[in-house]
Amino acid sequence: QVIGSLEDAGVGLTPDTLTFSDFPSGFTFRDVVFFLLFDCLLWGVLSWYLNRVVRGDYGRPRPFYFPFTRQYWCPGGGGTVSGEREEAEAATLRSAQGTGGIIPIEPASDALKAQDNNVHIRGLTKKYGDKVAVDGLNLSMYSGQVTALLGHNGAGKTTTINMLTGMVAPTSGHASISGKDIRTQMGAIRNDVGICLQHDCLFPQLTVKEHLQFFSRIKGLYDSKSRKEADKMVMDAIEDVALGEKRDTYSKDLSGGMKRKLSVAIAFCGGSKTVFLDEPTSGMDPFSRRFTWNVIRQYRQDRTIILTTHFMDE
Repeated sequence: QVIGSLEDAGVGLTPDTLTFSDFPSGFTFRDVVFFLLFDCLLWGVLSWYLNRVVRGDYGRPRPFYFPFTRQYWCPGGGGTVSGEREEAEAATLRSAQGTGGIIPIEPASDALKAQDNNVHIRGLTKKYGDKVAVDGLNLSMYSGQVTALLGHNGAGKTTTINMLTGMVAPTSGHASISGKDIRTQMGAIRNDVGICLQHDCLFPQLTVKEHLQFFSRIKGLYDSKSRKEADKMVMDAIEDVALGEKRDTYSKDLSGGMKRKLSVAIAFCGGSKTVFLDEPTSGMDPFSRRFTWNVIRQYRQDRTIILTTHFMDE
């Protein structure tokens, strides 16, 4: 309407007529620009705030006062100090002794404890109403090892992984991944984490190669390496999971076992230092399962791998 009124007045919209008005209220085109910029700023800030405070089924909401906390603007890189960690471990042992729980019988060496990519879980609990899905889990997992969470369906294996990856918030307890707290530093944790979900999350219109290229770009592989080096790493990953002949095949045309292999390759792509594999061999034939085990062994160096399964032989 403002531009139309300027045209009707025979002056048109020019830099000289930004403050010209033919309305009784004196509304000008400069006012239009001002309110548009104001709306962009207002709704942008409101969206940024609500996206962090109000979460749906996934993710951990921040407290409503988070913009005024130092932790949000200066998260820092360190995790729990050694004194706090030793105190937490001592409390865990005291609790286990007092309740008849099981005390770990495989002590970790100082060399294992000193590694950067370790995962420490302390008192992790998740409740859905009156149902306890995970009850005070205490566990330490170390780089270079494959830790298997064995249990029947509904035992809480997937819930544990969901809490460690920030998909759901724990009811109580805490955990650290590579020295970073999952309660306050999940954004930094995700940079070095790979996950193979229980169900395949693939794009039907992307090929095997395009999947790995896509997720490698998200993980920053193409920023840290030259394109030639990154493409070679992608092709090597495809060969490692025996999908070389299917690299240009759409994921919708792959068999169930091949889709699981692709999901495993995606979890390791981009140099992920902590990898969660939620029943990675489900739907595979015995030969493919054995092959996948060898792939996991091959990739475990300098990585902390957490694998869930209900197969005793795994």
